[in-house]
Formats: sequence, C-alpha cells, structure tokens
Amino acid sequence: MSGRCFTYGSLMWADIMARVCGYNPDSRPATLPGYTRHPVRGEDYPAIAPDDNGEVHGQLYAGIQASAWERLDAFEGNQYERQLVNVVLPDGSRLDAWTYVFRPQYRSLLQTGDWDVEAFRRDGKRRFEARYLGFRQIQQ
Repeated sequence: MSGRCFTYGSLMWADIMARVCGYNPDSRPATLPGYTRHPVRGEDYPAIAPDDNGEVHGQLYAGIQASAWERLDAFEGNQYERQLVNVVLPDGSRLDAWTYVFRPQYRSLLQTGDWDVEAFRRDGKRRFEARYLGFRQIQQ
C-alpha cells in the first residue's frame, strides 16, 4: 500500500492532518487531474468527484503509517471511499497516492463550483474544528 495521501480540503492544513494521524507527516503541493472539488451542502468541508476535464490542487502527505490509515478512514466516514489515484507534482513527475472520493450515492449533496479555500481559512476552519464529529471518532 502507498504511504501517500492526497488531500484537498480540511486535511490540507497540517495541524488538522497531524491531529487526525497522531503525528505530523511530511507534505508538498500536488495536483490531481481528472477530478473536481465541490462544497458539500451544509458543511465547511469539500468532496471530489470524477471529471475528465477537471483538476484539483492540494497537499500530498508521505510516510502515512498503517495506524494513521485507520484514523483517516474513521475521520472521513462513510460518505467517502479511499481510492488509489495518480497525482502530479510541481516538477511534472507523477506518484500514486490514496485519496478520499465522495461516494456516488451522496453526490446529490455536492454544490456547483469549487470549494472556497480562502473562506475555509478565514471562517470555516474554526467552525469545522469546533463541530466536526470525525474528530471524536478517532481514538487518541
């Protein structure tokens, strides 16, 4: 299994990723072609869905340990499915990584347009950290 995880929403913030994983994995920017990112109705976090013409910018974390995958799966919950994808690094090289894709049966919850990263940084992150149930599902 790849020890890499591509993140495109709340987990792009190193402090959130460290809290979920239980440690601070190394990260760098990456792009995921063939997907688009959308706001999830009523939530501060986004989801991605396949789109041949899309691309999603995010963070690629390396060295994810087996125990962290269990915590990440619990954090993401049943609306997401972990899938192996191929991401592009800034130098053009490609790597396989796992990411969490919104399950088809929940796609009616996706709103149009891209998720607003700056709005999350400004307001959503604080709300997310205060209320998101996924944090409480993780064994500390």
